[in-house]
Amino acid sequence: MTEPGDVPPEVLDRLRPICLGLPETYEEPAWVGIRWRIRKRTVAHVFTVDPARQVVHARAAELDQPACLLTFRSPLDEIAGLLSGGHPFYKPDWSPTVMGMVLDEGADWVEIAELLSESYCMLAPKRLAALVGPPASTH
Repeated sequence: MTEPGDVPPEVLDRLRPICLGLPETYEEPAWVGIRWRIRKRTVAHVFTVDPARQVVHARAAELDQPACLLTFRSPLDEIAGLLSGGHPFYKPDWSPTVMGMVLDEGADWVEIAELLSESYCMLAPKRLAALVGPPASTH
């Protein structure tokens, strides 16, 4: 397991309030990077991929240099729409509902908050998912 330092601190600073703001979500180190979970289900996982070390992830995201990646769950009927826009989204092939995105300087944090709320609602018990309203507008 690597240390949380493999994820840029500014990325963790943006993700933590989003993920920990969801009912009963907790943070823990993952096999690489950090993940946020509800019960034992992973809502979001962030990590930096080195194409020389994590070949499967680098291939899925079409990376040729290290990059910070975020994976999360997405409803099947929304995956095609996310992928149609291309970068920053990609589709890992290890689960039908897992989506990934490259977190770079162009990251849309309002969209990320919406996607992670949706991921949470797919995995959380219904009574907890019902507590999650639409993400607050930042405008």
